[in-house]
Amino acid sequence: MEVVLCSPRGFCAGVVRAIQSVEVCLKRFGPPVYVKHQIVHNPFVVADLESKGAVTVEEPEEVREGSVVVFSAHGSPPEDYERARKRNLKVIDATCPLVTKVHNEARRYASQGRRTILLGHRGHQEVRGTMGQAPLFLIDVRERLTMPNWDSSTPVAVLTQTTLSLDDTAQAIEGIRGRFPNAVVHNGICYATTNRQRAVKELAREVDLVLVIGAQNSSNCNRLREVAEAQGVSAYLINGPSEVREEWHKAARRIGITSGASTPEVLVDSVVKELNPEKVSAIEGVAEDVSFRLPRELRAPLDLSQ
Repeated sequence: MEVVLCSPRGFCAGVVRAIQSVEVCLKRFGPPVYVKHQIVHNPFVVADLESKGAVTVEEPEEVREGSVVVFSAHGSPPEDYERARKRNLKVIDATCPLVTKVHNEARRYASQGRRTILLGHRGHQEVRGTMGQAPLFLIDVRERLTMPNWDSSTPVAVLTQTTLSLDDTAQAIEGIRGRFPNAVVHNGICYATTNRQRAVKELAREVDLVLVIGAQNSSNCNRLREVAEAQGVSAYLINGPSEVREEWHKAARRIGITSGASTPEVLVDSVVKELNPEKVSAIEGVAEDVSFRLPRELRAPLDLSQ
């Protein structure tokens, strides 16, 4: 059996920034450091940070008054910042800058008087944060395309969640433009989502099975599995080696492996070890050199003498 590793895979710049934000807070302020929502959607990462003193919560009211709280990479609605202010919390905003860009566009389109459609997954934390920025009409790209009851001449703008399927989003945008021909589209699907989906599409054509390493609640991981399946190959989303099932791969000659943007490489390594292949090769994709600065409050050097 041969294992074929897909590239790029694993952590994106926004995830690296978010994790580092929590780690720097723990060193600078000491535990506990609260994290509103999972800092990224991966239980291994969350558990590792919690072992160092992070405390994951879902609501600002769960944070002890006056404490440090890191807002997760997915983004939060303005009301959460206001609730934190009322509790005198020190907020470190680890929202991915590419998500923040979508928030800014939502407010800009609203200020221009445009009616705005958001393409996203109902209930996802990123969608919750974006929906709080301005009045938006949500279309879930996983469902039947249901248009708002607006006149076709209405000035319309379209925004997207950063982790959507490229193909599903393109189809939805085509449908929207059929109804609103003059719609302005800001496609916010991020570079990491784009690169990983394109790479796994190529990978799926070369292997008998695809394993996507990542969490079940990770949007970008689920999209990778769907993209692979759309190429006609069996694909499974697993958290780690304990979830590998022999019946999936016992007849496979080549197994492709990729991982989502919130999955640490150690989990990929452990799955490869579990499979114990005769050969490991790689399909090289786009090289990524994107990086983001830490939140402003964390950029000063740590005083290690104390």
